[in-house]
Amino acid sequence: MATGALRKRLFLATLAILLTAPLAWAENFTLTSKDLGGQLSDQQVFSGFGCTGKNISPQLLWKNAPVGTKSFAITVYDPDAPTGSGWWHWVVFNVPATVTQLAADAGNPAKNIAPKGSVQSVTDYGKPGFGGACPPVGDKPHRYIFTVYALKVERLELEAASPPAMVGYNLNQNALAKASLISYYGR
Repeated sequence: MATGALRKRLFLATLAILLTAPLAWAENFTLTSKDLGGQLSDQQVFSGFGCTGKNISPQLLWKNAPVGTKSFAITVYDPDAPTGSGWWHWVVFNVPATVTQLAADAGNPAKNIAPKGSVQSVTDYGKPGFGGACPPVGDKPHRYIFTVYALKVERLELEAASPPAMVGYNLNQNALAKASLISYYGR
């Protein structure tokens, strides 16, 4: 009987290893950018509100989206803005599942670089597209969180004028996974 119990334990241990091994080898959903580092550059700084940057959204590349991903969304959020609710700098959704990157300046709606079918919703600047960093003078450097969401739906049925919090709610309700990068900027 001891031999039977030992065989059963060995069988269960082997089965557990075989079932979980693919998870250990699976690559994580990741977001990278050749334009972003620890600090934002003048390229990603807003042009207005006393800031004199170029207001160019960075190049973004993501890989290893989870199985079942039907679309993507991208946000840029500053939780350190002195508003009580942070500041949404960019909100893009309905990016087709076949797309795995955004070119630099895709956040400029006038240039029509964003993927076909995607929606650039309004930001806290009150208009669609990328709105760069512009923290108050003298504040500690703010965090700018660039996040790509892998979504389980092909489309969010939202208007382009939907407020960022409404889009964020829908993103979190439909997310399979998300990947983020954080850069800082102060002035």
